[in-house]
Amino acid sequence: MKRQATAVWSGALTDGTGDITTQSGALSSQPYSFKTRFQDESGKSGTNPEELLAAAHAGCFAMQLSHMLAEAGTPAARLEAKAVVTVEPKDGGGFQITQSALTLVGKVPGASEADFLATARKAKESCPVSVALGAIELTLTASLDA
Repeated sequence: MKRQATAVWSGALTDGTGDITTQSGALSSQPYSFKTRFQDESGKSGTNPEELLAAAHAGCFAMQLSHMLAEAGTPAARLEAKAVVTVEPKDGGGFQITQSALTLVGKVPGASEADFLATARKAKESCPVSVALGAIELTLTASLDA
């Protein structure tokens, strides 16, 4: 399986603009810029690579965990996963992604908290996006909603 996205950028970093389009059409010429990457004059932020990475990580993790729970005989009724991607200044200039912190609340009838947490930890390590992010810190805070 291969998935693709296209980014078109015009101009220099701080005054240029770009747009992102995904193969699925979920994003179609979605604008982004240096200013909206953080915050524009109106206080609004636009999409950015880090936000898209967080969405990919949360979605992949939730799907992986759902599969693993079903395989264990305790399918999830609901999983709410959130990923927070941290970007920090890099020694020598520039920036780097240093962490993706997953937070999870799950409603899983019939699952014990211990089994749920163990399966969530395994899903964190095995989802394809987590594997791709192997060079950064990946954390997980999970709770089982009764």
